[in-house]
Amino acid sequence: MTDGITVAIAVAAGTVSVLLALLIARAIPMLSGTPARSPTAMPAVEPIVMLFRDRRLVDATGSARTLLDALPGDGDWSKLWVWLAQRFDHPQVALEKAAADGRATLSGSSMRGASSLRLQAEDMGQGLLRLEIVDPQLGHAGITINSHSLAAMEDELSILRESVDHAPVLIWRENPEGVVTWANAAYLREVEAQMDGEVRWPLPRLIELPADAGLVRRAQIDLDQKVRWFDCHLQPGDNHRTIFAVPADEAVRAERSLREFVQTLTKTFADLPIGLAIFDRERRLQLFNPALIDLTGLATGFLTARPTLYATLDALRELRMVPEPKDFSSWRSSIATLETEAASGHHVETWSLPGGQTYRVTGRPHPDGAIAFLFEDITSEIAMTRRFKAELSLGAEVMDAMESAVAIFDADGRLLSTNRLFEELWGAHVATTLRGFNEIWRRAAEDSPGYQALRAALSADRGEGQQKGALAGPDHALLSWRVCPLSGGRRMVLFVRAVPKATPASTRDAMGPTEARRATAAG
Repeated sequence: MTDGITVAIAVAAGTVSVLLALLIARAIPMLSGTPARSPTAMPAVEPIVMLFRDRRLVDATGSARTLLDALPGDGDWSKLWVWLAQRFDHPQVALEKAAADGRATLSGSSMRGASSLRLQAEDMGQGLLRLEIVDPQLGHAGITINSHSLAAMEDELSILRESVDHAPVLIWRENPEGVVTWANAAYLREVEAQMDGEVRWPLPRLIELPADAGLVRRAQIDLDQKVRWFDCHLQPGDNHRTIFAVPADEAVRAERSLREFVQTLTKTFADLPIGLAIFDRERRLQLFNPALIDLTGLATGFLTARPTLYATLDALRELRMVPEPKDFSSWRSSIATLETEAASGHHVETWSLPGGQTYRVTGRPHPDGAIAFLFEDITSEIAMTRRFKAELSLGAEVMDAMESAVAIFDADGRLLSTNRLFEELWGAHVATTLRGFNEIWRRAAEDSPGYQALRAALSADRGEGQQKGALAGPDHALLSWRVCPLSGGRRMVLFVRAVPKATPASTRDAMGPTEARRATAAG
């Protein structure tokens, strides 16, 4: 795209030069197909002469009017002055000398390809200024041109000028001294904005670029405390260079946001207690955090050298930071499995290390085939889980060793725990809620006063403390019960046999038939 714009500018500049020569030679007959006349037979070329009064055009030759009409901009004096500034070094000097001496002549700049031009200024008094533009070489050129060709060239020039002036980029041309010799409309608008609407030649350089700058360089413009960024593309030429400044504000904002986001992620990763390692699609390490070094013991120099996944796992194996396999083939197989599962989906594996630590390794796929591995030390978590399980086992053993049948219910009446005697007495898995057991106890005690008392105790407020009673068990044996409130609205129910199931005859005779029957059915 840059080459196309540069070519367009070069063509436009060349066309302007040719058009100038054509305009100056307008008096030459333009006959299609007519051979050029000899220099001796040529008519005189109409000069380019303009007469200004206080910078307002009052008269001009036909060639001069044609030139002014072809120049871009508004106002005859402004258009002419821009054109002169592009071809003469400091044309203001000619005006000052003419005002002082009456006449002044200024040669065109060789650096700008206009060395053959002459500017003659004459101060005629009463505010009148006569300007004449002369090209001595034109009189001996013998130029003949077709009128249709001239029209086509003018159309092409108009298209090129319109395209360049409407381009959404700043385009300007500099000579070796860094002086701006040409600029497009976008550049002129920026100059007007910085100079409060007044444009003077030579134009200021909006963007300072060193002479040895590369072909592409990012620069900025400070305008009313607002910074604007541009990507400057430089196109060198003969004794000049053309610069195309493409707006880059959106790109700069996006890069700044991305940089801040990466910095935030970096700080977050650095503070994570979990080791992070990200491998690209070629399975080379691209990102890691300090926790990975602390957990694995891998050297920083080794990690910054971007090792492969296999090399990293081999280094971990040498440090005894991976589970020790039975043989090397199984180790390679486990690596292949780890990579495949991590690339296809989430992979979670627990490593029990020879040193006693336990790591959880999680593999997650990322876009473009990358893989992220998380190393988490779960040694304390595993130890806590084991202690918790041991405590639960100990509690179950203690409850099974009790001489009472015990059941614990939560605040909502769900069964939390029972011991072996409770399951033997009332059956295992016969109910899972307090309501279910209430029905079992009601059927066993035949809705006796002892059952009603137990039901009332279980529905009473915890503030009443322990409550006791007795009821008939499933085998009509007398059971004493006790309800103990626990924390969190939980309740513990204990059942103890008041009379053994197989009562000795002496005890049964001592109780008497009526008392035994009453004791059995009491509650």
